[in-house]
Amino acid sequence: MKKVKVNAWQVALVFKNGAYKKMLLAGTYWFWRNEQVYIYDITKQFVAPVELNILLQDKALADILQVVEVRDNEIVLQYENGLLKQVLTAGRYAFWKSVVKNDFIRADISKVDIDEAIDRAVLAKAPVSNWVRSYEVQSYEKAVLFIDGKFVQVLQPGMYYWWKNGITIHVAKADMRQQQLEVNGQEILTKDKAALRINAWAQYSVADIEKALVQNKEYDKQLYVALQLALREYIAGYSFDELLDKKEAIGPFVLQQVKEKAEALGVTVNGFGIRDVILPGDVKEIMNQVLVAEKKAQANIIMRREETASTRSLLNTAKLMEENAMLWKLKEMEYVEKIADKISSISVGGNGQLLEQLKQILVSK
Repeated sequence: MKKVKVNAWQVALVFKNGAYKKMLLAGTYWFWRNEQVYIYDITKQFVAPVELNILLQDKALADILQVVEVRDNEIVLQYENGLLKQVLTAGRYAFWKSVVKNDFIRADISKVDIDEAIDRAVLAKAPVSNWVRSYEVQSYEKAVLFIDGKFVQVLQPGMYYWWKNGITIHVAKADMRQQQLEVNGQEILTKDKAALRINAWAQYSVADIEKALVQNKEYDKQLYVALQLALREYIAGYSFDELLDKKEAIGPFVLQQVKEKAEALGVTVNGFGIRDVILPGDVKEIMNQVLVAEKKAQANIIMRREETASTRSLLNTAKLMEENAMLWKLKEMEYVEKIADKISSISVGGNGQLLEQLKQILVSK
């Protein structure tokens, strides 16, 4: 015989010649050699040594066991004393009813939406995260949700979780902030066949994400083409000289032309402008010659105007001097002063008559 002690936190199962006989609670017991005793800790999960259905025929044992059955399309979250312990997949599990409190949340993973009352923090961490798909939409974005290729809904900014299964999920998102589109290197002929190369820009924002992502493919490329065609239409309608005079009207014209197309694409064009107009080499040389000629003509006009004003001033001065002898003498003294400023020294040779003549010149009577 052999002695077996079962503690207060344990349960013993007795088998004789491989057949289940009974369950024993806390105490000390004696057994024959042909009897096997399995002792289990009731604070832990029970793993049956034989088919569980055989053991459950013992009503006493069945009363202290909690059996959890998980189907193929389910998972069960096991919480031990309020804390997530493990995720149970398809199968049959048994737990002791003891001082350890076990709670279970059953989830149907054959669908997409997570309707079960599962905390968001639990969904984001292992081992539950292995069964969950997550997607984040930033505060400046919106997104559209496709399930099995079908449009379902528009997603606002936030964090989204779905069960991971055989159902296909696709999320497409768009930046709702104002964006800039470059329309560069446009080779365009004017009405008089002058070849111009134009670099332009446009600012736009997504107004209707469903139109932009569901009803249209690559809305930004379509908007680029619409802007390009409107720009070409305007340039081709004017000669080179007319275009230079009306270049300020290009932006409003293009905005008006693409307005309807942009609405169909789900976007709003907020601005359009020309950054550069690049002329061919020969046209650029001609324009430079024209500019030089214009500046020379302007310079000649200014010189003639100044000469005329100067002559008129001299004429007025002469008339005043003719009418006023004192003014004449003042003018004479002004010129003598200017001459004297240029003279550093005077050497006089000869008799006294020369000095007298110089005095008459320089000294007023």
